[in-house]
Amino acid sequence: MTENVVHLHKDTNEPSTVTTLTVVPEPAPAAPVPLWVRSGRAVKTAVTHDHTKTTARAAARHSLYVVGGARIVGRRAWDGRTAARYERYMRTAEAAGNMELAAEWEERGQRYRDARHRRRMDLLTSPIDAAKGIAAGTGMGIGGLVALGIVMAIATKDVSDVVTPLMAAVDFLNLLIWIVQVVWGPAITIGPFLALLALWAVGSKQHAAPQWALPTNIKNGEGEPITPSIVIKALRDLGVAPLRNAIKDMGDAGASMLGPIRIAGCGVEVDVTLPSGVSTIEIQNRRRKLAENLTRHEHEVFIMIPIAARTVRLWIADSGAMDQPIGPSPLVTDETMTADYTKGRAPWGQDLRGDAASLSLFQRHLLITGLSNQGKTAALRSLALWLALDRTVEFWVGDLKGVGDWAMCDGLATRLIQGPTDEHVIQVTEMLEDAVEEMNRRIQAPPGTQFPALIVIVDEAQVAFMCPAKDEAKRPYGGSKANSRYFMAVRKIHNQGRAVNVLMWQGTQDPTNENLPKLVREGAHTRASLALGTESQARMALGDKAVDGGAAPNLLRPGLDKGTVVVASDGIEIPAGQSSITVRTHYISTDDAKEIAARAKALRDGVTTVTLIERGEDRDPLADIASVLGDKPRVRTKDVLARLATLNADGYGGWSFIDLKRVLDDAGAEPHKSDGVMVVSRDRVLRSLANRDSDGSASAEG
Repeated sequence: MTENVVHLHKDTNEPSTVTTLTVVPEPAPAAPVPLWVRSGRAVKTAVTHDHTKTTARAAARHSLYVVGGARIVGRRAWDGRTAARYERYMRTAEAAGNMELAAEWEERGQRYRDARHRRRMDLLTSPIDAAKGIAAGTGMGIGGLVALGIVMAIATKDVSDVVTPLMAAVDFLNLLIWIVQVVWGPAITIGPFLALLALWAVGSKQHAAPQWALPTNIKNGEGEPITPSIVIKALRDLGVAPLRNAIKDMGDAGASMLGPIRIAGCGVEVDVTLPSGVSTIEIQNRRRKLAENLTRHEHEVFIMIPIAARTVRLWIADSGAMDQPIGPSPLVTDETMTADYTKGRAPWGQDLRGDAASLSLFQRHLLITGLSNQGKTAALRSLALWLALDRTVEFWVGDLKGVGDWAMCDGLATRLIQGPTDEHVIQVTEMLEDAVEEMNRRIQAPPGTQFPALIVIVDEAQVAFMCPAKDEAKRPYGGSKANSRYFMAVRKIHNQGRAVNVLMWQGTQDPTNENLPKLVREGAHTRASLALGTESQARMALGDKAVDGGAAPNLLRPGLDKGTVVVASDGIEIPAGQSSITVRTHYISTDDAKEIAARAKALRDGVTTVTLIERGEDRDPLADIASVLGDKPRVRTKDVLARLATLNADGYGGWSFIDLKRVLDDAGAEPHKSDGVMVVSRDRVLRSLANRDSDGSASAEG
C-alpha cells in the first residue's frame, strides 16, 4: 500500500512530498477444520434430523407390528385351544357383580372342556380307524377300476383294456405328484413372507407397537376405544396412593370397581365404585389428569356423583365429538310446532348422551349466566321463542344490551325496552314494579282464578344491579340493599309471582356478589350457566350443591363451547343421583328467530308493543286509544282497556268501560256490538282523530 508523506525542508521551510510504500501483511488463513470433526457434525445433524427420527420410528413401528401381531395371533390360538376365554369372561362377570352371567360362562366353559375331552379320546382310536378306512377304500377303489376294465374289454373285445382304468388312475396320481413338486419349492420360499405379512396386518390393525413408535394421531389416542383395562390403568396412575394400592391388592386387578361400560351418545359412561379410603372429591380434583390418562382432553371427560355411595360416574366422549355441531333446533325445522306453557317442554338441545334435552318452564323463575359472548342471549331467547308459540303467554322484555338481539319481539311482547343507559334501567325497573302490581292484583283475585302466564325477561341484568342512578327520594335503582328498587322488585316477584304465573327470567354476565346478589341467585328455580372463569363463579351461578355434585361450568372452554350450559333444575330430566346436567343448546340465528317470532305473532290477535314507559305527563286519551288498536279493524273494549293500562298505568289503570265509552262518545266513535261483543272500531277512531286535528288546524289558521 502507498502513502504520501509531507515533509518541511529544513532550510526553506517549503513542503515536499515523499511517496512511501507500506507493506501490510495479509491475515493468516484460519486453520482448517479437521475432517473427523466435520464428519462428526454431519453425523450428529443427520441423526437428530426430523426425517431421520421419522424414518427410524417408522422402521421400528413396522417391525414391532410383526412381533405384536404374533403375540395377538398366539393369544387368539391359545384362547381357541383352551378355556382361558371362558375363565376371563367369568371373572369379568363376577367383578361386575353379575353372578347369573358368571354362572352361565362357567357352564359354557365346562361344556367346552367336555367336548375337548371327547375329541382327545377320539384321537387315540383315529389311526386304526383311518387305516381301516384307507384299506377298505383302496380295495374298493381298485376293485371298481378292475371291474370297469373288464366291462371295457368285453365291449371292445380287447383283453388289454382290463388294466386301462387302473393305468389312467396311476397316470393321474403321477400328474398330481409332479404339480406338487413344481409348486412346493416356491411355496416354501414365499410362505414365510406371507406369514410375516399376515402377522404385520394383524399388528398394524391393533396398533401393536410401543407408544413412542406410533404415528402422532394414534399416539395421542385419537379414536382409541375405552375398555375396562384403560379405565383401570387411568385410575391407577391418577396419583392417589390408597387407590393405587387397592388396585394392586385386588385379585382381579381392579375389575370389580367398574360397572358395565355403556354407550351414551357420542361417548361412553361407566360407574366406578371407589375402594375404602378414597373419596369422590379426590377423583373430581384430578379431572385433567384422568382425562389425559384416558387419552382425552379435559373437556371430553365429565365426572358426576350418582346416588350410590363412594361412586363416581365417568362420561368419556369420543375423541373430537364435542367439537361437532348438534344440528338445528326443531323450532327452525318444524314450522307447525306450537307450545304449551303448562304441560309442554321447550326443545333446548342435547345432553352429553345425545338425547334430546327439553326444559319445562311452567311456574319456574329462570337465571342464565356466563362469560360474555358465549351464547347466553341465544340460549335464553330460544326458550322465549318456543314459549311465544303459546298464544296465551304475555311477555315483557327489557334488553339492557340494546343491540337488537330482542328486536323480533316488537309486535310480540307487550313491552319492549332496549338500551344500556341509566334511563333504560329506570324504565326496566318501573316495568318490574308494574309486574309486582299485576302480581298483587292477581293474588287478591277470588281463589281458583286462572291467570295467563306473564314472563318478565331482563337480559344483561348486571347493568341494572350496577346502575348508580337514584330517584327523587334518593332511593337507588341498582344495588342489593333493602331500598334498591330493581333488587326489591325482583325479590317480590321471586317470593310470590310463581303462584299466579308472574315469572322472572334474567340473563347476566360474569356473576359476582356485586352484579348478581345472593338472594336473587337463589330465587331462581332453574339455574343455568355457560362457560365461567372460576369455581367461585360456578358456585354463584349454580349453587354449592350442584358444584359439589360435579357441575363445572368453569371447565368449559370459552369460545369453543359456545352454547353449552350446565343446568340445575327440576324442570329438566337429570339422571338419578345427579344435581345437574350438561346441555349443548341449539343455536337459533337472528334471522331464524325473526321467522319464529313471525309465526308466534300470527297466532295472536295483534299485540301493540310499548317501547317507552311514560309517567307524570298529560295524556291524549283518543290518541292513546288509536295507538293501542293496532292493525285490527275491530278490537274488544276489554282488550282496549288492558292495553291502555299497559301503556300508562297511572292514567288508565283505573279505567272502566264507562270511562272508555265517555271518551269515544265525545269523539263520535262510539263502541258497538259485533257478534254479540262490544268492540271499538279502528276506522271510527282514526276518522274522529283526523277530523279533530283538521278542526284544530282550521281554527288556528282562522
